[in-house]
Amino acid sequence: MNEVRACALSDLAEAASLRVEIDGCPVALVRLGDTVHAIGDTCSHAEVSLAEGIVDADECALECWKHGSLFSLETGEALTLPASRPVPVYRVRIDGEDVLVTLPEADR
Repeated sequence: MNEVRACALSDLAEAASLRVEIDGCPVALVRLGDTVHAIGDTCSHAEVSLAEGIVDADECALECWKHGSLFSLETGEALTLPASRPVPVYRVRIDGEDVLVTLPEADR
């Protein structure tokens, strides 16, 4: 597993999502305060980009724009139907202005 620079911290607006591609893997980044979350950017139900959805800061979740499934930013768990399978979550580390994400080899 390698840390990869995903973006600059200043690229992330508060309570908004940003789609990045890391070694061919689509990832949705969400900044909530001083924390940045990284989850797989493909909805497990409809295979659309989660980064195009709405961030629910109170639930620490990201809502799929197509059918409304809510995914936990901390665990990747599908919190609401119609999605029932989780999406992957990735480790994030902030180093100065860099947002570094670690992807397992299997996800690359």
